[in-house]
Amino acid sequence: MYTAEFDYHRPATLAEAIKILGKNKNSKVLAGGHSLLPAMKLRVAEPAALVDIGRLKGLSGIKASKKGVKIGALTTHAAVAASKDLTKACPLLAEAAAQIGDTQVRNRGTMGGSLAHADPAADYPTVLMALEAVITATGKNGGRDIAAAKFFKDIFTTALKSGEIITAITVPAYNNLPHMGGCYLKHRHPASSYAVVGVAAMVGLGENGVVTRTSIAVGGVTGVAVRCTAAEKALAGMAPTAENIAAAAAKVAAALGHPMGDHYASGEYRVHLATVLAKRALTAAVERAK
Repeated sequence: MYTAEFDYHRPATLAEAIKILGKNKNSKVLAGGHSLLPAMKLRVAEPAALVDIGRLKGLSGIKASKKGVKIGALTTHAAVAASKDLTKACPLLAEAAAQIGDTQVRNRGTMGGSLAHADPAADYPTVLMALEAVITATGKNGGRDIAAAKFFKDIFTTALKSGEIITAITVPAYNNLPHMGGCYLKHRHPASSYAVVGVAAMVGLGENGVVTRTSIAVGGVTGVAVRCTAAEKALAGMAPTAENIAAAAAKVAAALGHPMGDHYASGEYRVHLATVLAKRALTAAVERAK
């Protein structure tokens, strides 16, 4: 199908892009275009104007420090997956990026675009939730930082205000800490490669080998990715044995109220997958932490 008519703008600066967004109602930001353009062709989305930020300077790249890694919103999935800085400081994110779509999608799609689209089956929201990452949005009043836990509001709905653009994402450099490990696993949809269910797990171990920190997030089951606090608490202060990990994974279902279902996987099946993948992800995270 053909898209509805729209105006096209290609600003030279971020300030110009924000100004254009403010002047054009029902406008959309165009970055990689892998989600927006197909939706426009199907007339699911009919923006009056597109603001193409794909060539703006300063919105891509990865910078690492002792405390964290800052990723420009226009950084492609392929760049995130291949980054040596991320692989060293926050391998969980690089691991997830390598599982997104196919080669074409990873080479063209951007991290900021994926987050702004907020597809419940996307990989980044789940991982950023587990990492307790921060998303920076910039608008006419300047930039503001939004915790990942507060950024995703509902299916395809975020905390972005009108005229705001995601400009950066900051994740902690957890691999600089002793005895920390993470893992991202997903059940991939055979047609789209989106996550039918995705689970991100982080585990920290003390000097005595007991669990001092746990973070578990699940995506693809509900409208937004969720933290599984009951499962996290079940491992706190415990030895990371197979029995204790299984007991914690069994509590993942408690966080997955009103699961989504479709012709490929029912809500009940998605919840079951989440518990299975949580057990595997926690086991792998513990091994990496050791």
